[in-house]
Amino acid sequence: MCFLYFAYGSNLLPARLQARCPSARVVGPALAPDHRLEFTKPGRDGSGKATLHPAPGAAVPGVLYRIDLADQPALHAAEGAGHPNGYVFHAEFAVRMADGDSIAATYVARQRDAALRPFDWYLALVIAGAQAHGLGADHVARLKSLPHVPDTETENPIRRAAIAAFDRAGIADYRRLLADQG
Repeated sequence: MCFLYFAYGSNLLPARLQARCPSARVVGPALAPDHRLEFTKPGRDGSGKATLHPAPGAAVPGVLYRIDLADQPALHAAEGAGHPNGYVFHAEFAVRMADGDSIAATYVARQRDAALRPFDWYLALVIAGAQAHGLGADHVARLKSLPHVPDTETENPIRRAAIAAFDRAGIADYRRLLADQG
């Protein structure tokens, strides 16, 4: 038994998601219609994490994954589902693929704070995932233009897991992903 999962943030990068859910396999690119991407979800580390927010006429590119139900508890734990500052799990979220509309699961912030900024490594995860799936130069350029802050807690376990995901994806220096390339 499997479920479809719409990734739009740090889980776009296969190495990141597969560390959490080994069964995750790419189905293909998709859009979250009538939503915009924000980095306003309060993270446990005080930084801004990606979330979707309703915005008529907008669309957020992402990727559908097929994941075994046995991996769902690990994904819920990683996303803080059920915790006051965690994400809310949406089991039936409408997405659009090239061949039509579909329903997938995703996570959306329970709370938002517009003053938050993503850490550099977190934003780089989203950029790396967008590039890995060819989600478009405009989307990548927009991501690169977002303000972010350095994470001074080098021993942060979530940061270390992200660095390990970069290593598995063959990315030697995540900071290069943040550079404006034009």
